[in-house]
Amino acid sequence: MPEIAAREHIRSLDAMVRHAMREAEVDHADIAGVGVTAGPGLVGALLAGVNWAKAYAFARGLPLLGVHHMEGHLFGTALDHEGAQPPFIGLLVSGGHTLLLEARAWGRYRLLGQTRDDAAGEAFDKVARRLGLPYPGGPEIQRAAERSATARGAAAGGADGAAGRFRLPRPMLSRRDLPGDPAYYDMSFSGLKTGVARIAEQLEEEGVLADAVDDLAADFQEAVVDVLAEKTRRAVEQTGCRRVVLGGGVARNSRLREGLAERLGSSGELYAPSPRLATDNAAMIAAAAHFRLARGERSPWSLNAEAALAFPGLA
Repeated sequence: MPEIAAREHIRSLDAMVRHAMREAEVDHADIAGVGVTAGPGLVGALLAGVNWAKAYAFARGLPLLGVHHMEGHLFGTALDHEGAQPPFIGLLVSGGHTLLLEARAWGRYRLLGQTRDDAAGEAFDKVARRLGLPYPGGPEIQRAAERSATARGAAAGGADGAAGRFRLPRPMLSRRDLPGDPAYYDMSFSGLKTGVARIAEQLEEEGVLADAVDDLAADFQEAVVDVLAEKTRRAVEQTGCRRVVLGGGVARNSRLREGLAERLGSSGELYAPSPRLATDNAAMIAAAAHFRLARGERSPWSLNAEAALAFPGLA
């Protein structure tokens, strides 16, 4: 419930900052600037953070830097891997966003494609809910898929990766797509989600859904991975950039990382964040703010939270 969550953020921020500073063994005098997520996201939660950051920065006479949430995810992966530096193809996959872009330099990006409806993470959550799996859906879908792979491998005499049980679509993925076509890089997951729902409804009517959940989850996950990996491979092929940086909460999915590595082959470089830096965190926002502070940027005191903040530096 966003309104209740925002109020809890306000109550907790002072204590949280004090705790973080004690843990990092820093004092107020050690702080050079204040970075804060300005968007995109739920505006109530964003406002709580932005207003606190503005008050603290103004009171201490420090520069304020508003950071784009999804750009922060790129910097999060760079915190884990020294090699995750531009130029690279960035695949950002989270609960609210799915973006494919070319990073020519930090702060200079070209948007290649994005989802036209549901984000991949949102589709994971909605499919998990339809299959009766707990929230958040991403980890639960992955666990179900792993159970399915184990069961299918045993049934096939130990061979892993038996063929999918259900015929699920790969939306906006066609061999007829050509560079320059609107669908070449863009993605869509709403139809896939609907396809799973229809199969689940049929299985429910037959009274066998409970026995099919793991297989259906596995086939859904494989369809999402196929789309994301192929769109990324296309970007690598067309740009000639072999380095790929993965970011966002869905980057925790091990099958996604495997699928990307398979498509890129031995000549590609794939950088994926650790689980602690894949999910939303303050370190990635601080890293993005540090970059912008170092090149002299400042946000005005009129900085406001924007639920649909545009990605910065897009060419």
